[in-house]
Amino acid sequence: MIRVAIVDDHPMVAEGIQAILESYDDIRVVSVLSSGQDAVAQVQDLQPDVMLLDLNMPGLSGLNATEMILENCPDTHILILSMHDSPEYISTAMAHGAKGYVLKDVPTEEIYTAIKTVTGGEQYLCTGAKIALEPKISDGREPLTSREQTILLALAQGRSNKEVAAQLSISVRTVETHRNNIKRKLGISSTAGLTRYAMEHGVLQGTGI
Repeated sequence: MIRVAIVDDHPMVAEGIQAILESYDDIRVVSVLSSGQDAVAQVQDLQPDVMLLDLNMPGLSGLNATEMILENCPDTHILILSMHDSPEYISTAMAHGAKGYVLKDVPTEEIYTAIKTVTGGEQYLCTGAKIALEPKISDGREPLTSREQTILLALAQGRSNKEVAAQLSISVRTVETHRNNIKRKLGISSTAGLTRYAMEHGVLQGTGI
């Protein structure tokens, strides 16, 4: 029996997923939660095999919740459910420890397949996520690393170097180095340009990190 917890701040979405999963004999929904804070607070008591986690929620975001959940329960598999198919969202979620990424518009049976896959020790990306991550025609730019993508998200949301450093437990000088590398790779010279790039590429949809 696979123990599953669902975390989504939209009750209709969460209840719909719950109804789908409870139709399978080998899945037990142990809890339906509405925030990242609740997920972090209750994961040790629930001990789910899989946590279906919405990426964008008020308060504690799915990305930060993922890291905190894995610190408390490293055996729990995080499966991100999201409406966002931008490469930045997908790669950053996986870099934060998620084992899978599924778009909310997938056929219902694919959520079940994703759960079975991650509990089997493999990563799972739905078809839309795979397509989003496929190499595009090169524009000559060097790709951003997962850490640079995370820092881009934070900087584009207006966070200072000091705030980013505190959040990621790195030095301000390291953030400045990453910031300069991001600007160089993207061919952008200003913070406003980074924000504009993030908006144009879907990085700032929802609450971010």
